[in-house]
Parts: sequence; structure tokens; C-alpha cells
Amino acid sequence: MSHLIRHTAIYGLATVLPRVLNLLLTPLHTQGSTLTQEQYGVYQGLFAYMILGNVLLTYGMETAFFRFMNREEDPRRVAATTLTSLLVTTMWFLCVSLVGAETIATLLDYPVIYIKYAVWILALDTLVAIPFAWYRNEGKSLRYASIKIANVTLNLGLNLLFLLYFPRLAQQNKLPEVLTFTDNTQYIFLANLIASAFTLAVVLPLYRKIGLCWDYALWKKLFRYAFPVLIAGIAFSVNEAFDRIFIRMLYPAGEADTVVGMYAGCYKMGVFMTLFITAYKLGVEPFFFSSASDKKAPTTYAKVTTYFTIFSGGILLFVCVYIDLLKWLLIPNQAYWEGLQIVPFILLANLCLGIYHSMSVWYKVTDRTHWGAIISVIGGGITIVANLTLIPAIGYLGAAVATLLAYAGMMLISYWVGQYKYPVPYGKGVWGFLALAILLSAIVFYGFERNLYIGTLCLISYAVLAFGYLRKQIRTGRS
Repeated sequence: MSHLIRHTAIYGLATVLPRVLNLLLTPLHTQGSTLTQEQYGVYQGLFAYMILGNVLLTYGMETAFFRFMNREEDPRRVAATTLTSLLVTTMWFLCVSLVGAETIATLLDYPVIYIKYAVWILALDTLVAIPFAWYRNEGKSLRYASIKIANVTLNLGLNLLFLLYFPRLAQQNKLPEVLTFTDNTQYIFLANLIASAFTLAVVLPLYRKIGLCWDYALWKKLFRYAFPVLIAGIAFSVNEAFDRIFIRMLYPAGEADTVVGMYAGCYKMGVFMTLFITAYKLGVEPFFFSSASDKKAPTTYAKVTTYFTIFSGGILLFVCVYIDLLKWLLIPNQAYWEGLQIVPFILLANLCLGIYHSMSVWYKVTDRTHWGAIISVIGGGITIVANLTLIPAIGYLGAAVATLLAYAGMMLISYWVGQYKYPVPYGKGVWGFLALAILLSAIVFYGFERNLYIGTLCLISYAVLAFGYLRKQIRTGRS
């Protein structure tokens, strides 16, 4: 048990700490002196395509790797086949994409150099997928975490170097011409590229250790298992990042990238919720599986979901109350502040996603994981339809509303279907505190125009009610 707790803690650190370090890049990138709002929008828009590209290039093989490493008689052959599969397809992608970079740039309306950066970064990141999976399967959590953290630390350091120090060298004519770019966006891509290349160099010895081989019969079984994971991953990437793509598609060309930049900058305010959800998911999934055989498991799942909803509702309200203070930490550039109206929707969307992760326990512990793909695809459909409908009507706010509709829809579908397949007695606490958090946040943010005194009073009231409810539930043992 202590071994499991140790690995879980290290993997949690490797997941959460890089996100915290990446958070430090937001105020740097949104400064008017480093990137214009339009340049930041260009980077964020292309990054959305890269999220989808990462899913397509790995095509579920990481998940298949874990499944078959513990099922097949020759696990090393599984590792070598998955490694060879990703190596071949990645090299094919790299060659075809570099040859067709100009065509891709024309289709997506981005500079060719940005496409080439994106292609190289995607390829390098894909080539480390199986080595990282190998570390996890072998229980080398410390090695895994240290490389992940080193990657983000290097990326952060290079961003600081390129965006803060290089301009001074350029003013003094001391910067080599090869490192002198016409816009600072290239420096962000270059930092990502160097960090990705560094990571591949560190894990490259595993290619020799694992070896390369091609077992076609085994590969067919791997791909058959991985395909639903690929479909779910595509749907997830649509839900996660395509709002930026739709904004860029539906706004006039002259202002699209600027709007994307503002939207993406304010979207980062949702990180207070996403960090909590990430930590929760890392801890709760092993707990759900370990408790599955217990007769009282459904009641336990209900309690955990209720507690999560109460705390995440508090985060929603806290950020809505103190957003005018928090914005100075993440997006101090006032040119972005017009977009703060999307923040409550993004926070609530992520809250719904967190509840969905918690309520999805029914299909995980009963081996009905195909429902995860089905629900994700439905969410992706909602995202597409809502963006195409709402952005022309209410502008970029429509993209935030579409995200909320998608994740709220996934949450409700999982709840309704789960009650038939694997009933969990979610009490009034889940829906009651979700409604209370939404109501108080709306009152503070929209009704009283973010008045700090009224907001603080609402937050205290919520905390008192939550504390009283939790104390009562712990005493009575109910959910």
C-alpha cells in the first residue's frame, strides 16, 4: 500500500507541477511588450490543432500498451510492437507534413514556419509516448516525474530567456542573426521544440533497450483495442480546444487572431478549477477501483462526489468573487480584461467535467468503457453545433457557453445512464450545492458587478452552509 501511495504522489506531482509551471507563462505571454494579443492568438489557435494532432499520432497505443503488457505472454514483444508502430507512423507523418507544409499553412491560414515548428514538436512528443508508458509500467515513477518536470522547467527557462533577455541583446546588436525573428511567437515554438528534443534525447536509450519488432497479428489486436480510445480522444480534443478554432473560423480575418488571444488569455483563469480537478482525478480513480468490490461502494461513490461538488463549487464562487484581484496575477495586461465575462462559464464547465469524471465510475468499474467513448462523442457533437450556432449570435462568449453545454451534457448523460446500469444514490447535496454555487456566483458576477463586500458575504454564507452540511453528513453517515 505504501508503494502505491508513493507512486501515486509522484505521478500526481509530475502532472500538477508542470501545469503550475506552465501557468507562469501566461502573464509572460500576455504582456504587450512580449507578444501582441494577435500573436498570442495565433499561438493558441495553432496549439488547439496540436492537441488534436497529438491524439491522432498516438492513436490510443499508450492505453493498448498498458492493457496488453499485463495480458500477453511476451510483454517485451508488446512494447517493441507499439514502439515500432508509433515510430513508423510518426516518421511518415513528419515527412509528409514537412513536404506539404505550404499546403497545410494555406489551408489553416498560418505562416509556413509555424506549421513546421508544430509538425516537429508533435513528432518529438509522439516519439516519447511509449518510453514514458514503459517507465510507468516498470514502476519508475521518479524517473518519469523528473523528466516531465525537467521538460516544463526547460521550456519555462527558455521562454524567459528568449522573451525577456534576447530583445535586450537585439537592441545592442549582440544577438546572432539566426536567432533574430521578426515576431516573438517563433521564440515560444522554439522553446517548445528544444524542450521536446531534450526529452527525446533523455529517453532515447529505451529504444535500444525495448528494441524494434513488428508482430502484425499482435498489432491488429492492439489497434482494435486502441481504436475506441482514439475516437474518445478525438472527441475530447474537440471539447477541449476547438472553441479557439471556431472563433478563428467565424470571426472576420482581420480581428480573429486578436479575439482568440483575448479568449485564450481569459480562459486561463479556469486553471484554479482544472488544477483541483486534476489532483482529484489522480487520487479518486485508484480509490474507486479499490472500493469496487465493497457492497457499500455506491454509497461511498455518492459521498465522494458530494464532497467534490461542495469544494469545487466553493472554487467557482471564490474565483468569481475575487476575479478582479486574481486577474493581476495571470493576465495583468488590461487589453485582455474585456474577455473576463467568459470566466464563470469556463469555471462552471470544468466543474461539470469534474463531476462527470466522478460520475463516470459506473462504466469504469463495470468494464463498460465503450460508454466513455459514446458520451465523449456526444459531447463533441454538442461542442460543434453550439459553437457554430452561438458564436455568430453572441460572439466569443458563445464559445464559452458551448464548452459549458458540452460538459454539462456529458455530466447529465453519464448520470442518467449510470442510474440504470449501476445505480449510485447521489443525494440532494450534489445538485443542491451545485445550484447554490451557480446562483451565488451569478449574483456576485453579474447582479452586483463583482462587488467585493457582497461577494465575500456570499462566500462566507456558502462556506457556513457547506460546513454545516458536511458536519451533519459525517455525524449521520449519510450522503
